Amino acid sequence: MFNFSGTRPNNLGVKNGKLAACPGTPNCVNSQSSDAQSKIAPLPMISMGELKKIVESMERTTIIEETNDYLYAEFQTPLMGFVDDVEFYLDSGQNVIHVRSASRLGKSDLGLNRKRVEEIRSKIEANH
Repeated sequence: MFNFSGTRPNNLGVKNGKLAACPGTPNCVNSQSSDAQSKIAPLPMISMGELKKIVESMERTTIIEETNDYLYAEFQTPLMGFVDDVEFYLDSGQNVIHVRSASRLGKSDLGLNRKRVEEIRSKIEANH
């Protein structure tokens, strides 16, 4: 089994109500981005507890940090062990959950980060 986990980024978290910008590579999506390549719709508002249950139900997931309005998880790909950093920020002012999902290594993720966020969105909508 390969392991391309890379180093955990040091720019994660919420700063002034914003998640970190995407690095300009096609392996990142961010609901707060204005860039067409990385832009994705925010998730519908649910409790962080509900969101955590959905995230934990997905394979190869580790919750790294959790607060009242922030959740950070690592997702590992099955074959090569690549790690994606996925963050959720509950924005009560906008009544949405902002999301950022980015691969640590490489440039292309073959759309995996976008697909993962849309899978989480469909699980939220199925429960509401």
